[in-house]
Amino acid sequence: MFPNTLHVETVALLFKLSEAKHHIEVNVDMDELDLTSAEAKATYKEIQDWVQEKYGFHVTNLNIAQMKQKHGIIERDNYNKPKSLDSKQPGTSDMRIKAIEEAMRHFQMI
Repeated sequence: MFPNTLHVETVALLFKLSEAKHHIEVNVDMDELDLTSAEAKATYKEIQDWVQEKYGFHVTNLNIAQMKQKHGIIERDNYNKPKSLDSKQPGTSDMRIKAIEEAMRHFQMI
């Protein structure tokens, strides 16, 4: 471990062997990847389709992102930042909040 942290890092050196009869085989188990259980579940499209099928209305990516943020599900950085610092995002209606949260429970994200 690094001093004063809980961070552990592994560095592996992979190189090309000069003889063709030698090779390096690397197997990576999907359980070892650094994904949260929520990230490994439903996509935005799957949530949208589920809500559309069950409730008959459309939810936007922004609606889903706001609910994921509300429940502490880690999002990747958004590179499409607003140009002004005082810009506001529209809110999500109670009806959409309940539908998205139910979809997230259905996909075992919350």
